[in-house]
Order: sequence, then structure tokens, then C-alpha cells
Amino acid sequence: MNLQSVSTKGTVEPNLSMSMETPPRISEVRTRAATVEVLPPEPSRATSSAPPAEGAPIHALSALTLVAVDSLWALFDWLPPVWPVAIPGCFAAVFVPTYLVQRHLKQDGKGRALAFATILGVLAALPTPITGTPVGLGLLAWTGLGKLLGRPGPK
Repeated sequence: MNLQSVSTKGTVEPNLSMSMETPPRISEVRTRAATVEVLPPEPSRATSSAPPAEGAPIHALSALTLVAVDSLWALFDWLPPVWPVAIPGCFAAVFVPTYLVQRHLKQDGKGRALAFATILGVLAALPTPITGTPVGLGLLAWTGLGKLLGRPGPK
């Protein structure tokens, strides 16, 4: 099919109504200016009073306290008559410092610091070294103890 037509002047012009190469006509739309709202810059995290929500939920010093006290169970494991004194002693030796570290260094609320101190205190009071088990290694990785020991954290 021939898509060209001959004009009255003798020149060949393409037939625009039958051509697939011409784009459809778009109606004219008036443009208007958009209003722009300029916001002040966000305050940096270093200047805000709230603690950052990123990072490990348990402070590395709390985890280090758990590791230190929990390693004593390697000795207490062989002395079951000492357990009535060792179990509450290990609980208290982890609970008190963990609560203070979480409350003041990590800046957690009272309830959150109490919860983490209780969890770590119970783990320290179990009459077996928990840090040598896969559960203990997962807990230590979760607490971010690698940062304290010099391992680079995830980026």
C-alpha cells in the first residue's frame, strides 16, 4: 500500500492519517508552578538526647559480666554442695552490674534494664557454663560482644 500522496503542487507528501510513524496528537495542557516547602535539617543523632535504636540491645559490658561470672561454673560444676551459695551469688553478681550498665550506659528504661538484667542473671545462675554452648555463643553474638573484643561489626 502506498502511504504517500501527490499534492496539488506536484510534490510527494506522506499521508499522515495512515502512517504508523507519526505520534498521536496530545492536547495542550497548561502547566503551573508547584509550591516547594523547605524543611529545616534533621538534628544529628549525636545531639539528640534519646539513645540510638540501632545496635545490640544488650551493652557489651553486660555481656562481659555474664561471661566472667559464667566461667566460674567450670569450678562450681564439681562442687554441688556449694551450689546453694553459688547460684544466688552468680545471679546477684550479674544482675546488679547489668541493671546499672543497661540503665546508665545504654540509657534503657527501668523495665527494659530490669528485664535484661533478669535474663542475664538467670543465665549466669544456671549450674553449667552457658557461654560454651551454641545458645551462649548466639547470645554473645546478639549482645555485640565482638565490638568490645575488636571485631568489626556489620556495615
